[in-house]
Amino acid sequence: MSSSSLDPLIVDSYDYKLPQNLIATTPSNPKDSAKLLIYDRKKDKITHAIFKDILDFIPNECAIFLNDTKVIKARIFGEKPSGGKIELLLNSPLQDNRFLVYIKGRVKEGLELLFDENLKAKIERLNSDGTRVVKFFKDQKELSFEELNSVLEKIGHIPLPPYINREDNKDDESDYQSLFAKQLGAVAAPTASLHFTKELLKKMQESFDSYYVTLHVGAGTFKPVTAKSIKDHKMHEEIFHIPPSSKDVILSDKAILAVGTTVTRTIEYFARTKKESGKSDLFLHPQNRPLRVDHLLTNFHLPKSTLLMLVASFVGIEKTLKLYEEAIKKDYRFYSYGDAMLIL
Repeated sequence: MSSSSLDPLIVDSYDYKLPQNLIATTPSNPKDSAKLLIYDRKKDKITHAIFKDILDFIPNECAIFLNDTKVIKARIFGEKPSGGKIELLLNSPLQDNRFLVYIKGRVKEGLELLFDENLKAKIERLNSDGTRVVKFFKDQKELSFEELNSVLEKIGHIPLPPYINREDNKDDESDYQSLFAKQLGAVAAPTASLHFTKELLKKMQESFDSYYVTLHVGAGTFKPVTAKSIKDHKMHEEIFHIPPSSKDVILSDKAILAVGTTVTRTIEYFARTKKESGKSDLFLHPQNRPLRVDHLLTNFHLPKSTLLMLVASFVGIEKTLKLYEEAIKKDYRFYSYGDAMLIL
């Protein structure tokens, strides 16, 4: 599609061709040796650097916001009473010890799925969007989120994104988790945070004021946009919380660098609603631009994804595709374990 025919409301405008070999299946080693593409909007200038040098490019007096969500071992394998194999991916807790999940395999309401550690999941509802509502039991006792998580720690797997296309391993337990992961609840990592080493994080926090928000990234983040127009896409909801110290900075006029799309959505949802916690379903795109976030650090995202549309909300669709074209030309690594881009 030529740049002259790009329509920011048409999903096909956000397509691009990525060579398979540029999909990262493991992180850079060390993590801060990843490539960093810096785009300065005022100067319309691209600079190529290494992530460990990022502090040289962040504007002075900038507040840096990070997402302290922690990825849980949300993928479990079990079976039906008939013996048929099943895979379940926890998405998010609901009320009354109910959970929203995805299940690979045909199931019906009322069915009980069996897992290791005497864990059972009873299917209460099949939703039209492919999600399922379940309750979990262990030794006949209904489990809360905290109780379920202690079982998942023993039998669960790190829920790597589908495009990584391999089984999770021991390394992923630390690689697919930020250094400051604290609040349990995500089923996908806030991947812009994965590039920080302990040394670089310490240096950054000595040089800049840093603040945290929590947004529990859901499996919906990988959900493709199937509508033809982005106006017809229903955005997934994700649980968030903004502590008072972070809220005060958002309400000030201090410049903000959001580390990742999840931080951006949290801050921008607050900017629109003044809600400090709840569920965010904010969809940022070129016709719904950021109101509060000044700068964005992010990875490179899937074609036709809401994350790519969020990047375009900062720089427009034409410039986004040009930046991606440049990254492909320079052999940047893409997606969760890939390289990074800093938009100033």
